[in-house]
Amino acid sequence: MKVFKRVAGGALLVAVLGIGAAAQDATIIGEVKKIDESSGSITLKQGPAPSLGFKEDMTLIYDVRDRAMLKQVKVGDTVKFEAESGDGGFTITRIQKGR
Repeated sequence: MKVFKRVAGGALLVAVLGIGAAAQDATIIGEVKKIDESSGSITLKQGPAPSLGFKEDMTLIYDVRDRAMLKQVKVGDTVKFEAESGDGGFTITRIQKGR
């Protein structure tokens, strides 16, 4: 029984660490270039975004899931964000000021 508990505990730890690593891979670093509150979009110059399939630096226009996110940042800010792709383009699901 002790062996089973150790194996189960180890499997749980690996699963939790794996989720953390996956979440970290989804984080993208960028710089705010333009904010358009009327359309609910933001233009970001960003580094690679493996979670979206981009290996190179680029500048993209993103929609935001919640327009309140646009009030948290300003042009020139470095940000960390997560985004998802959909039929209508790319949407930021989380954003915060970076270093």
